[in-house]
Order: sequence, then structure tokens, then C-alpha cells
Amino acid sequence: MDTKADNRQTFPVYIHACAMNSALGATQQESVKRLASGFSPDMCLESGWLNDGGDTVVGKVTSQLPEIDASLQNKNTRNNRLALSALMQIESQIEQAIQQYGADRVAVVVGSSTSGIADGELALAAKQQTGRLPDDYHYHQQEVGNLGEFVADYFQIAGPVYTISTACSSSGRVFLSAKRLLKAGIVDAVVVGGADSLCKLTLNGFHGLEALSNEFCNPFSENRKGINIGEAAAFMLLSRQKNDTGLALLGAGDSSDAHHISAPHPEGKGAIEAMHKALLDAQLQPAQIGYINAHGTATKLNDAMESKAIYSLFSDTVAVSSTKPFTGHTLGAASILEAAICWLVLDQNLDLPKQINDGNYDPSLAPIRFVQEDQKLAKPAILSNSFAFGGNNISLIFGYADE
Repeated sequence: MDTKADNRQTFPVYIHACAMNSALGATQQESVKRLASGFSPDMCLESGWLNDGGDTVVGKVTSQLPEIDASLQNKNTRNNRLALSALMQIESQIEQAIQQYGADRVAVVVGSSTSGIADGELALAAKQQTGRLPDDYHYHQQEVGNLGEFVADYFQIAGPVYTISTACSSSGRVFLSAKRLLKAGIVDAVVVGGADSLCKLTLNGFHGLEALSNEFCNPFSENRKGINIGEAAAFMLLSRQKNDTGLALLGAGDSSDAHHISAPHPEGKGAIEAMHKALLDAQLQPAQIGYINAHGTATKLNDAMESKAIYSLFSDTVAVSSTKPFTGHTLGAASILEAAICWLVLDQNLDLPKQINDGNYDPSLAPIRFVQEDQKLAKPAILSNSFAFGGNNISLIFGYADE
């Protein structure tokens, strides 16, 4: 692999606000508490989702979601209400950026894989019973781009607006797009984020792939049986203007190995490339990474590939864990949610998230070092991985900028 630095101008992208809502918690405070306890009560076994009548564990958002104004009726979906529940936590910071820079100098770049599909499922069920679709249903609600348009319309943002949908790396790629917009001088601030909500389409799709577990997910365990799907929304406000803390996106790397439509490259080719490019972009060495938030889906193939990829770059010198036992795999929202968890660790000097599983680590995996006890971040930066169908990979590095 070419180890020469590329010719991009490296610069930090400062994080001015961050908010999330998931099975880990509806607020930062609740999320911090559950991370410390090692348990999320909103990870639960449920029936009614799978077409064959089986049960599955899901990560649910149980907090009450805000209503969407009637003027945005075509954007009134559970997915957008979930997004709004996070956005309202940082509404004042977003509005301040709009006032400072102008509505046309703020962009919205978000990721989603489900959008309003769940609302479409309910509408079709109603049509089967009554012969007509509900009056408040419109196809536009389940278009992928609906999320980005909703965020822009809600805040009356007039800059570039788009929604990225690359499966489980969707809301990680938003950081790359935001960085390019800022570097090009097209905008001065970007609202980045993602939201995905539970729906039967994705649950049954993963069930059909035999990737879904009816037990709590068990990342990196010898007994792992697959993923738990969750729902979540998380958002950040980014700009090149330095914030009070210096906390920033330091680097981002992507790859597309296109090994298989749903299986990762067994040697971790794309994962290694994404992590390597993120290190180059951040101008950091592997020894400067203190924690890796692994994609860690608890499928046989992903965990084997990812452990091999991490070991090839970092050996056993960096602490690793997957936080999906707290949240489920939130698909298009996974990258931004896990980025938000990394932000929490940095911003509040939290203990690193422990690796939650049954304790029976798979001896066939590459011998990376997992977080198993109370441990603080000993080095200045965190790397977070997300790997998607088709080999669409993203690695992000967060830390404190020196500028």
C-alpha cells in the first residue's frame, strides 16, 4: 500500500455541538450513565417484526418524540421525528450558526438507509384493510432524501442539502462531504447527522441473509450469532472556526473494495485502506490512536475481517470495543451515533466503553486488545469504523486539534 501522504490540505473540522437519541439514551446524560453501567434497558427481545413469527432483539428509542408542524406534512415520519428529537437538543447552536454565516452559507449533509419506510409499511397495511391509503400519507415521506430536506426546511437552511445512502456507512460519509464543502469555501458550517428507524423491511432483509440474532449481540465472541438492529438519530454542527474545546474531526478515510454485495473482504482490504487513509488525513501515526470504536457487528465474517484489519495496522497496542450491544446496529445512523459516543468520551473524559459480550472471545480472531476494565483514553485520538454492503467503508478520527 502506498504510504506517501496525499496532497490534500489537512485541516481540523471543529465540532460545535453534538446530540443523539438511541437505545443508549435520549440525552447525553442518560447515554453517559448507561455507558458507565454497561447496560441499556432499551435493548429488548420483541415479536411482531419478522414475517416468520420469530422473535428478535432490537434497540428501541422509547422516549416521546416531538411533533412535526402541519406545514411539513410530507415530511412527517417517525424517522424525521426521531431526527428532530436529537436536533432540538442543539437547536440554539444551529440557529446561531445561521445568524452568524447566513442561511445560504450553511449546508445539511445527512445519512439514512430507511428514511420513512416504516410509515410506508403502515400506510400499505391500512390500505389492505380500508382499500385506500391514509390521507396523511405521501410517497415523498419514504424517499431517502426526505431526511435532508426535512432538516433544511425545519431550520430554513438555504445552502447545499443532500442525503447520503451507502447502507451502514451512510452517516460516516457525511463527514467527508462536509469537509470538502468547507475546504472548497462553499459554506462556513455544516449540519451533519443521520437517522434510521426500525422497519420490517430491513429486519426481514437481514433475517433473510441469516445475519440477524434472536439473542443479544455478542461482538467478537466465539458464540456470536449476528446483529441486533436498532434505531437512532445523531447530529453534529461542524465548521472550520475553532471552538472553545479544540475537539474536532481530525481525519477521515474511505474505500470501496466491492468484494461482495453483502460480505466484507475476508482479509480486510477495504477496512485497512480506510483506516490508513484516515491516519494520513489526520497526519497521525497508529501509535497516536488511543481507542478504536469498532464496527463490531457480531457477525462471523465482519468480526473476523475487522480484527484482522485492526491488527495489521495497530497490532495489540490499542484498546478496541464495539458499542453495538448498547444501541443495536443502527444501520444508516450507525456512523454518526458511534462518532457521537466517541465525542462523549473525549468531551467528558469518560472511561472507554467496555466490550460487552459473554466473555468467550473467539480464539480464531486476530489478537487485538479489547476494553475489559475501567480505562481512560491514554493517547490523544479515537478512530471509529463503519463498514457497509458492497465494501463501502469509512474510518473517522476524532481528537483535539493543535491549532
